[in-house]
Amino acid sequence: MTEKILAAVEEHRELLGWFESSAPLLTEMAAAVSAVFAAGGRLLICGNGGSAADSQHIAGEFVGRFKRERRAAAAIALTSDTSILTCLGNDYGFDTVFERQVEAYGRPGDALLGISTSGNSANVVRAAVKAKAQGMKVLGFLGCGGGKLAPLCDLAFSVPSNDTPRVQEMHGLAMHCFCALVEETL
Repeated sequence: MTEKILAAVEEHRELLGWFESSAPLLTEMAAAVSAVFAAGGRLLICGNGGSAADSQHIAGEFVGRFKRERRAAAAIALTSDTSILTCLGNDYGFDTVFERQVEAYGRPGDALLGISTSGNSANVVRAAVKAKAQGMKVLGFLGCGGGKLAPLCDLAFSVPSNDTPRVQEMHGLAMHCFCALVEETL
C-alpha cells in the first residue's frame, strides 16, 4: 500500500512541475473573468460529479469571498438547482441540462466555465456551444488533452493527465489560484 501512496505523490509532483509553467495561462483566465465581472457580467459554471462540486465551490468563492472582504461577484453554478436539473433531464435529456440554463441565464459578454476531467462531458460541451452562440467567452478546466471541449474554449487549463484524481488535484490548486487572482481585481 505504501508503494501506491508514493506513486501517487510522485505523479502529483510531476504535474506540479507542469503546473508552474501554466501560471501565465491562469493569469490570463483570471483577467478574462475579472473583465466580465467589471462589466457587470456573470460567470456561469458547470461540470459533473466532482466537477459539479467544484462548480459550486467556485461560485461560492465569488458570491461570498475567497480571502478578503469585497463586493459580491455574479457567479452561478448550473449544478445547484435540483428541480431545474431533473426537469431538464426528464423533459429534454441529461445532455441538455447545462445548455438550456446557458440559454436562460447567459448574455453576450458573460462567461461560461466548463469543468471536465475528460474534456468530453456531452452536457458541458453542449453548454459551451450554446455559450459561444450567445456571444459569451468560454473557459475550461480540463484534463486528458482537453477532449472535445478544448477547441470550444477561448482559454483552457488542460491538465496533461488521464488520471482523474491527479487532474482533480491540479484543478483544485488552479481554481484557488484563479479565485485569488480574480478577487484582487474586485
